[in-house]
Amino acid sequence: MKNAIIAQSGGPTVAINASLAGVLNYNIKNGIFENVYGSLNGITGILEDRFINLSEKINEIDGFVEKLVVTPAMYLGSCRYKMPLPEDNKEIYEKIFDFFKKHDIDAFFYIGGNDSMDTVDRLSKYAASINSDVRVIGIPKTIDNDLVHIDHTPGFGSAAKYVATSILEMAHDTYIYHVKSVTIVEIMGRDAGWLTAASALARNEYSKAPHLIYLPEAAFDAKECVEDVKALLEKQDDVIIAISEGIRDKDGNYFSASESKLDKFGHVQLSGAGKALEHLIANEIGCKVRSVELNILQRCATHQASLTDLEESVKLGEKACELAKDGKTGLMATITRTSDKPYEVVYGGHPVCEIANGVKAVPREWINERGNDVTEEMLTYLKPLIKGEAKLEYVDGLPQYLDVTHLINQ
Repeated sequence: MKNAIIAQSGGPTVAINASLAGVLNYNIKNGIFENVYGSLNGITGILEDRFINLSEKINEIDGFVEKLVVTPAMYLGSCRYKMPLPEDNKEIYEKIFDFFKKHDIDAFFYIGGNDSMDTVDRLSKYAASINSDVRVIGIPKTIDNDLVHIDHTPGFGSAAKYVATSILEMAHDTYIYHVKSVTIVEIMGRDAGWLTAASALARNEYSKAPHLIYLPEAAFDAKECVEDVKALLEKQDDVIIAISEGIRDKDGNYFSASESKLDKFGHVQLSGAGKALEHLIANEIGCKVRSVELNILQRCATHQASLTDLEESVKLGEKACELAKDGKTGLMATITRTSDKPYEVVYGGHPVCEIANGVKAVPREWINERGNDVTEEMLTYLKPLIKGEAKLEYVDGLPQYLDVTHLINQ
């Protein structure tokens, strides 16, 4: 038997370690690889020869795989490394495949979002070009839920649950005062508004918050927004607004409190849409206004994890390992929904070349005509993804996660 190596990349989620656990779990049951290694800090760990033996961790730590499932963020650490094209820097590819050869590796699993799938695509194509037997498989994750050719992505369901819970709790906070007030909640989503749309799950028989929802897929009209808020304040004391960080006007300009900057992948780094809207409403209406930016809190809130999300993430890791066992390469493990009621899915694999660099937007027909709310179809899609609660171990009142000293003391 040869070995495998896994890496994690991009932004963290509640469920990314669950997919890592899925790969390990499948190997425990089927004995495909002698050792499963973990590259520290994504692909950079391979380039810098920094990795750990996960198979040894299984033997050293009691219940390691089970604890991994409910440990937030990335046990192996992350990176944001843009793989060059082979023709631009062949040495990078040679270094990676020399590492594979040195450590007798014939399968590489990369868990991540869009940019990670681009790396999977490039490495699998390079492997084919040099007749390498190394299988390269992508495992999806992103709270943004914007990968194509998959019904939903690991991490999204838990983040959606956290967002909806936070909105409901903020609604209770605002309802206690008999004064006119507006609360704006800025939620992650640069190009896709799935996570902001999930705020609608907070509504129940006594609370209609959020009262307004704005997504990047519908042009944001600041004047109409002010009109909507004024109309609501005539009927009620409190208005809660959920907005995506990436809302933009009809000309595609971001609604932001600061100038946009680009990261190394060419993505816009946004800041302050909520704060900008706070200032606008305060100036136009003059009532009490505050803005809340959930920011990184929505990514790794395991105390609000969706059990469905964790279980599906494990199965996606298992499916990725199965694909490698069957000799597949250049694929991303996928979830396809076959039924809403009852909720049912099947697992498969899709060519990563058709996934990398694509963006799955919220269908415009799932947003109302005014562009300030979502439709019932969106709720039907979302509801199954937040079901169930994770069982956590607590010590002295705090949840216990796996020790990540190997990331802290590098």
